[in-house]
Amino acid sequence: MRVLLLGGTAEGRALAKTLHPDVDVISSLAGRVPDPALPVGEVRIGGFGGVDGLKSWLREHDIDAVVDATHPFAATMTAHAAQACKELRINHLVLARPPWDHGAATVVTSDSEAAKAVAAQRYERIFLTTGRSGTSAFVGSDAWFLIRAVTEPDVHALPRNHQLLLSRGPYDYDSEIAIMREHRIDALVTKNSGGDMTKAKLDAAVALDIPVVMVDRPPLPKDVHKADTVEQAADWVARQA
Repeated sequence: MRVLLLGGTAEGRALAKTLHPDVDVISSLAGRVPDPALPVGEVRIGGFGGVDGLKSWLREHDIDAVVDATHPFAATMTAHAAQACKELRINHLVLARPPWDHGAATVVTSDSEAAKAVAAQRYERIFLTTGRSGTSAFVGSDAWFLIRAVTEPDVHALPRNHQLLLSRGPYDYDSEIAIMREHRIDALVTKNSGGDMTKAKLDAAVALDIPVVMVDRPPLPKDVHKADTVEQAADWVARQA
C-alpha cells in the first residue's frame, strides 16, 4: 500500500514517523516555508496544479490512500484532496487537531473581519499571529502591530506601524507573558489553529487580561472522514491495508 501524506504540520511529521518504514509513505509539503522541518521517509515539495494535477499525480504514483494532515487553514488543499480522492475512489482521511476553546474571545470568520473587530474596539497595540498571509487585512489600520510569522510577509501587505518578529514555535507561557508585557500589548489576534505548539499565547493573554480576536476555522468538505489524533490516523491507515 502507498500513502500520500499531505503534511507541513507537527502532526504530519509525527504520523510519517509512526508509519515509517512499515508503510510506503510519501509526504508532500507545499514549499511555502524556507528550510522546512522535514518528516522521515520520502518527501516531495511543491503544489500539484489543482484537482486535475493532483488526480494525475495520484494515478501516476499508484496511491492507495491519502491522509490530509495540512494546517487547519489550508482550505484549498483540503478541498482539492477531498474532490480528487472522491472522483478517483481513493480512501481519504483528514487529520485535524482539535480546535482551541474560544473562551471569551471575539470569534470572527476571516482576517478582514478580525481587522474590523480591532478597529471597532480601538485597540492600539496588537499582537498579530495570523501568519504572513494574514497581515494584508490590517494595511489600513492606524494601530501598532507586533507581527509574528515564520517567514516575512510581502512589504505591501504590512500595516504602516509594525515590528516583525520572525520565529517558529513551539512557544512557552513565560516567554509569551514577557513579549506581551514588553510590547504593552492590548489585544491578541490569532487563528484557531489548535494544538499545543502555540497555545501558550492564549494562556498568557488570559493571565494578563488581554482580549483575544480569533479567526475561526474554515469548515471541512462535506462527508470527509476525520481523525483528531496521530494515533487515530495511524489506526485508520492500518485498516486500509
